[in-house]
Amino acid sequence: MSPPPTSAAPGAAPMALARRSLAPDLARGFMLLVIATVHAHMFRQLATGGGETFALTGTLDTAVTAFMLMFAESRGYPMFAALFGYGLAQIFLRRGAEGHDAAWVRSLVRRRGRWLMVIGFLHTLLLFYGDIISVYGLIALVFAGLLWASDRRLLAHGFAWMSVGSLIYPAAMTAVLSGDMQQSAPAEVTPLIDMVMRLGAWPVMLLLMGLVSVFPFTVGVWAGRRRMLEEPERHLALLHRVALVGIPVAALGGVPQALVAVQVWPSDFPLAFGAGWLHLVSGYAGGFGYAALIALIAVRIGDRRGPVVQALAATGQRSMTCYLLQSVAWGVLFMPYTLDLARGLSDAAAVLVGVAVWLVTVVLADLMRRVGLRGPAEAFLRRRTYGRPQRTADTAVR
Repeated sequence: MSPPPTSAAPGAAPMALARRSLAPDLARGFMLLVIATVHAHMFRQLATGGGETFALTGTLDTAVTAFMLMFAESRGYPMFAALFGYGLAQIFLRRGAEGHDAAWVRSLVRRRGRWLMVIGFLHTLLLFYGDIISVYGLIALVFAGLLWASDRRLLAHGFAWMSVGSLIYPAAMTAVLSGDMQQSAPAEVTPLIDMVMRLGAWPVMLLLMGLVSVFPFTVGVWAGRRRMLEEPERHLALLHRVALVGIPVAALGGVPQALVAVQVWPSDFPLAFGAGWLHLVSGYAGGFGYAALIALIAVRIGDRRGPVVQALAATGQRSMTCYLLQSVAWGVLFMPYTLDLARGLSDAAAVLVGVAVWLVTVVLADLMRRVGLRGPAEAFLRRRTYGRPQRTADTAVR
């Protein structure tokens, strides 16, 4: 099948960092804030050995937990997956415009996917059980052919996978959380036990997260073909609709899950499953809504990029490095064999820790920008995907 029409200019080359479109990088930088707060809140939840109990020590904790369920949890990962699909669409358009044939581009995408899986596996082995990098590597390997599919076939695949994944994922998570995890947890978690538990959970998490990530990935590819984040001024009406509808839908769809989490509604399986399903499906709308809102903000910013905007964009340009740095922070701060801070935090305090960790990564990313350094993870992935690049001035990681 011939590739869909593109708007990429012939002979397009890797884009200089200074000339990159603002919206995709700004969206990645913001997405990392959402993920950091969700992970910190989750570690507080798991600090007592597992289960579904938040601290809920007062009105503030209850409000923060409800807010996280309505606006953050399962809202950041869909945006991340959509941005990943958008990035692969950019690779497809640019490399095709340079004259590379379909076999070369497909091999490139799958090589990138294999190395993402390697990075994700090592991330799981050494740091964090909730890895998402390997999930996107798996998607790149399995669904690289969709980059050549028509819009109709592309989105049909996405909706089909959403219909399956949105049933399996909440059912599996509800069953796990309703089980007696407290009794099954080891009496003492050591680094070795923790690593073995992470490796045991990795295939399951890879499958479950893969099931629910294909749909936003396909939407990201669809948006990338239209350069919606690179040329948002051409799509203002659609972006306004997506933002104005998607974010409120996500908030309302998260209300039942929030009521279960703050123990207003019972957590029996049928109700918890229904709340989890609605929470997941509405989360897609929230992720797309956040991306659209950030694109609109980028239009308003234009070329007026002050130090804050530059720092956030630098974070987005180094999103994988910053994501891995967050996992280092969780290991140091929250694990029972390190500082074990999660056990003594309230839900609200845990979210503040997540914000603080994100701010540290923003500062580090901006320092790398100022001295002209790429993110180490991005540089490694590019070398493994393309080979060692020629020495050129400030070429971008794609």
